[in-house]
Amino acid sequence: MRNVYLVTLFVVALVVSILGFRGATFTKPPIDLFPDWAFPGMEVQPKHRPQAASKFFADGRSDRPPPPHTVARGMLRDDDHLHFGKTASGAFATALPASLTVDRKFLERGQDRYQIYCAPCHGALGDGNGITKRYGMGATPSYHDPRLRALADGEIFNTITAGKNTMMPYADKITPEDRWAVVAYVRALQRAQQGTVADVTDTAAKKALGLP
Repeated sequence: MRNVYLVTLFVVALVVSILGFRGATFTKPPIDLFPDWAFPGMEVQPKHRPQAASKFFADGRSDRPPPPHTVARGMLRDDDHLHFGKTASGAFATALPASLTVDRKFLERGQDRYQIYCAPCHGALGDGNGITKRYGMGATPSYHDPRLRALADGEIFNTITAGKNTMMPYADKITPEDRWAVVAYVRALQRAQQGTVADVTDTAAKKALGLP
């Protein structure tokens, strides 16, 4: 009988050591079985966590504004065309930056970003019939409107960057390269609604359509 008690005690201790006291709240950090002897204190150290309170700063916040004139990595705007959608003269660019390769992968990236950020309002086809229209937003324009079809690529890029009317800016959510990918995809949506069989130039596609 004694052996049964010992085995039971061993099993309980083993289970607790593996699973721990699930749901329990502890005020001290767990025991470090493999401490960093060379640099003690590096694994468990005081630090400010995002969106947490802090007694160190006067306003009580751990999130701090960036110092003036700092530039986030990858956001150095040294190319007006790429980052602002404008030419050296200040006019909106009529084409995508030459530094970008417009291929299928680029368009698929634009489609991915478009479906995340644009389709809820502008619709999957770019016709302004997004899900938000069901909830009262009825002023979303269609990309197939002649006025928007005539816009320069740089102006569409600028609208994505800075926003317009009730549309918020997306510069903090979409990188410049991805914004251009969205512009390219918008152009593809427009072409899909206005294209004709006469626009087909691929030989294999012509043959499949029975075109000369």
